Amino acid sequence: MRALSHILALLVALGAAVASGQRPIWASEAAPAAKAPLVFSARIVGDESRTRFVADMTGAIDVSVFTLSDPYRIIVDIPEVRFGLDSEAGVDGRGLFTAFRYGQISPGKSRIVLDLSGPVKVDKAFVIPPADNQPARLVIDVVATSRDEFLTVEKAYRDTRRVEEAARRDRAITAPPARDSGKFTVVLDPGHGGIDTGAKGRNGSVEKEITLAFAEILGKKLEASGRYNVFFTRTDDRFVALGDRVEIARDHGADLFVSIHANTFRGRSIRGTIVYTVSEGASDAMANEIAASENEADALAGLDIAAENSDEVLDILFDLTRRETRNFEMVFAQNLVRELRQSTSMFKVPHQQAGFKVLKAHDFPSAMIELGFVSNAEDEKQLLSQAWREKVSDSIARAIDTYFEKQLAQRSVQ
Repeated sequence: MRALSHILALLVALGAAVASGQRPIWASEAAPAAKAPLVFSARIVGDESRTRFVADMTGAIDVSVFTLSDPYRIIVDIPEVRFGLDSEAGVDGRGLFTAFRYGQISPGKSRIVLDLSGPVKVDKAFVIPPADNQPARLVIDVVATSRDEFLTVEKAYRDTRRVEEAARRDRAITAPPARDSGKFTVVLDPGHGGIDTGAKGRNGSVEKEITLAFAEILGKKLEASGRYNVFFTRTDDRFVALGDRVEIARDHGADLFVSIHANTFRGRSIRGTIVYTVSEGASDAMANEIAASENEADALAGLDIAAENSDEVLDILFDLTRRETRNFEMVFAQNLVRELRQSTSMFKVPHQQAGFKVLKAHDFPSAMIELGFVSNAEDEKQLLSQAWREKVSDSIARAIDTYFEKQLAQRSVQ
């Protein structure tokens, strides 16, 4: 209990020092490096009672660590670094660690997420500065513990965030900002990013890169038309939480939110573009599985899922508004399917519904376009083709034009 009390006290002391809003249960400090260090090696040693994670790097860094449950994870936040690890690094685990992943989580900040086989206690977390031709080393030591003790530490972390989460939820009921009169606002959402790579193709393609490249092309076409204010949830390789993507759209006063993704599935013969809109249930088992996979993005990046899900209570207050919004979504989805049929192969059921978190805004229409399946060789080839991207983005731009033309026509007769 003494060790637990020490950790809880350290949590409180460090709470105000973390600008990102995440509150560590362990932290150590090192002098800031003049250049972003390179993490070039990582390994796991130990057994089911005590396990150590070690990362070798070219310079010392600050580190903060906290834990999350359901699933059990250790989150390691560090200043932005360069990762030069083998492509298979983190796939296999050992001892109390089952796997790990890494990447940029926000500007100037990187993250390592360590998946756990069960509840643990962070026994030590420190950085060894480089010396005597040896690299700097990040070391995380964990020991097995009970679920009750794990949850006690986690609760202290969550308590420090309660006020911040309440303030963030309050933003959902504020009025949208003033916009350029005469123009509709379209927010494009390139899926995944940073530590969250998304799906990986048979020949090495990465979803987060495909979605960003495609969104940039579509955005330029919409901007060139002069009809729209166009904004993006991300414009580079960074992680953006699902809830934050919705907040970005809301902050810009979105009239339409379009999320861009690429699919993967076990059956490699499955291919084609799919348009998704939100619903509580799923069109079929595949739609449900794809939605579940997309909704895991926050957990994979080390976000507190329990805190994120608290926003769903707010949804009840806006049920009537959402019903109208969903009617608009159905119209837009029909436009998308009609236009996309002219430029690419569609899935056998081209418009489907599922419970995608990123589409749950009550106050503006949202749709997700799964451009194709990177697990299918033909689709993957198309997704990487500049000519195909240009052609398909033209179709989506036409669908957006048609949608807003109908909106204007309806307003003129009211």
